[in-house]
Amino acid sequence: MENVRIETQDGVAIITIDRPKVLNALNAQTVGEIGEAFEQVRNDDAVRAVILTGGGEKAFVAGADIGELAKMTPITGKATAERGQAVFAKIERFPKPVIAAINGFALGGGCELALACHIRIASEKAQIGLPEVTLGIIPGYGGTQRLARLVGKGKALEIICTADRVGAADAEKIGLVNKVVPADQLMTAAEEMARKMASRGPVAVRCAIEAVMSGSEMPFEEGQFLEATLFGLLCATEDMKEGMTAFLEKRTANFVGK
Repeated sequence: MENVRIETQDGVAIITIDRPKVLNALNAQTVGEIGEAFEQVRNDDAVRAVILTGGGEKAFVAGADIGELAKMTPITGKATAERGQAVFAKIERFPKPVIAAINGFALGGGCELALACHIRIASEKAQIGLPEVTLGIIPGYGGTQRLARLVGKGKALEIICTADRVGAADAEKIGLVNKVVPADQLMTAAEEMARKMASRGPVAVRCAIEAVMSGSEMPFEEGQFLEATLFGLLCATEDMKEGMTAFLEKRTANFVGK
């Protein structure tokens, strides 16, 4: 991969979008490589949590490649949106926790990418927004749907239709990000959270992600049924037996992911 790199340590994979000269803008190749990186990490049993961030100090991802967008027809535009949506959906449904470490601008496709992650931690310098209407288009990688579900329809429409950027502090107030930290502490905070999640029962964490991400799109009773089903399945796992035994024996559990 040319634009995305992966580093793995202590059960945590750090996926970095590495095009700092163009503020990590998402062209078609980069979107494809993000999908490839997540496939690699999915198949690595040693990885139990993922951090997604941008290379350099200025941007997480500052948007899409406008040169590519400007050439699109109705047919190619729809196909491009569908390809991006498919990659971002894989991140949202990823069976291991995915933390976005937002180190700067997260605009357009960058905001949409962060929204697809399970957790968002932002540098105090972060600027988040969906400026697509200033180009005569709308967010096309799931932004209209995920933002409204996260912060509510009114606030989502305000952000999208004004194209205003949201600073880190305000993003935390409206629930757009989970936590804001000083810039020099961003990766430390993300790694601490990722390692904590990686230390928990991996099968249980996977089921928790499924219960929340899938259940939140269902009627309440169906979501409860999904939760009860997953709860019952976990009672048959080695990790459940180990977790209960470790608690009773007052020791740290040694989960094996089975």
